[in-house]
Amino acid sequence: MATKQEILEALLDYQVQCNNNQRLRRMQRDWNKIIHISTSDIPADFTMTVVTGEITKIEEGLQGTPDLVVISDSESFCDIFWGDLNPTEKYLSGEIKVKGSQEDIMRLDAITMIIWPDV
Repeated sequence: MATKQEILEALLDYQVQCNNNQRLRRMQRDWNKIIHISTSDIPADFTMTVVTGEITKIEEGLQGTPDLVVISDSESFCDIFWGDLNPTEKYLSGEIKVKGSQEDIMRLDAITMIIWPDV
């Protein structure tokens, strides 16, 4: 089980990885989303704000109306955001739940494949 602080650190690292990837930024330049991230095993919720493909803000708590909601256990979130785990397997097995449009869910998958192609 990961702590709330570990999840935040993983999210901040993910933010750097995404924002520093120019290919990803070009691909996502029209993507503006609010993403709620909630853990299923500890009380930890976060909001990620994406503006023109850049993660502009990560904050504790659930802020605004989400375009996407992602729910999983704390350890899986850390593994995903640090690039140690491919979320597709967890998503297909139901261990990660994603609520949103099919297009947005597919974009999340594409983001992961670009940032960590070997995972």
